[in-house]
Amino acid sequence: MAKYKVVHYINQFFANIGGEEKADIPPELRDGEIIGPGMAFKAAFGDEVEIVATIVCGDSYFNENLEQCIKLIPDMVKKYDADLFIAGPAFNAGRYGVACGSVCDAVHNILHIPVLTGMYEENPGADLYKSSFPIVSTKNSAVGMRDAVAKMSSVALKILKGEKLGPAATEGLLETDIRTNLFEETRGSKRAVDMLLKKLSGDKFETEYPMPSFDGVNPSPQLEDASKAKIALVTSGGIVPKGNPDHIESSSAQKFGEYDISGVTDLTEETYETAHGGYDPVYANEDADRVLPVDVLRDFEKEGRIGELHNKYYSTVGNGTAVANAKKFASEIAKNLIADGVQAVILTST
Repeated sequence: MAKYKVVHYINQFFANIGGEEKADIPPELRDGEIIGPGMAFKAAFGDEVEIVATIVCGDSYFNENLEQCIKLIPDMVKKYDADLFIAGPAFNAGRYGVACGSVCDAVHNILHIPVLTGMYEENPGADLYKSSFPIVSTKNSAVGMRDAVAKMSSVALKILKGEKLGPAATEGLLETDIRTNLFEETRGSKRAVDMLLKKLSGDKFETEYPMPSFDGVNPSPQLEDASKAKIALVTSGGIVPKGNPDHIESSSAQKFGEYDISGVTDLTEETYETAHGGYDPVYANEDADRVLPVDVLRDFEKEGRIGELHNKYYSTVGNGTAVANAKKFASEIAKNLIADGVQAVILTST
């Protein structure tokens, strides 16, 4: 019996090429090679599936050359007449998740073959593509590789054999916005009462319609006297010194920058720009004060309307950035601001 043919996509890190310093490598086709997580997939698939090629691409290169990559990579896959295309798993790596989702979407739409990837639920790629094709739910880091491969290989084999996938919770997939009709032996009113009784008794139960959960943020105390306060600027609009010295990613940011503005009264076109890839940068690049109002706050400082403008500002890119990363950035930035005696922060976006 002929083996099913699979092409596998991974980034530079899982290909053992390197980390951020190698994130700019263009797509490479490794004919007949099984690399990184591919070895675990090979073991899980046994004799039923053959990984015929691996495609490697740097996360930065993919996200900065999206249109080029989603045309080039399906062409690489096409020559193998593959039965399935697998990407990742990406866990909670934002740029990697967006790349896995984008390339799966392109391969599926252009070559009309089934695709599969795996991500953590907060990965921005999951939000973008979870309703387009199956995405296996993974843990938030590569520590969960064994579990991810086990679930992905199980789903992959069902897809290859033409078996119908069950509910997301049963298959270990991320839930989608797609609802399908199921027939239950017990009517809905009785099931609802049974759940209510279990809840009242403190017994374990599982709702049939889980509601979304949103974080609550308690407001800070009111600023009593702005004329005596040290105020800082923080932005997710990507304003950075010219040349983006910290190489903050244009999408799915993995870092933030801290920049000294001592003596700076105006963010000029020659000295500042935006690294953000989610909005038209023309006006921000012409005058970065439109996103980060240093000029106005310097005027307020002179007029005594604020005590002083903090001599550092913090910047990152909100475009596609994972919630977990945003929380981590906020925690680190807040510690620095408190240590510097800042009493208030003005947060700006795009």
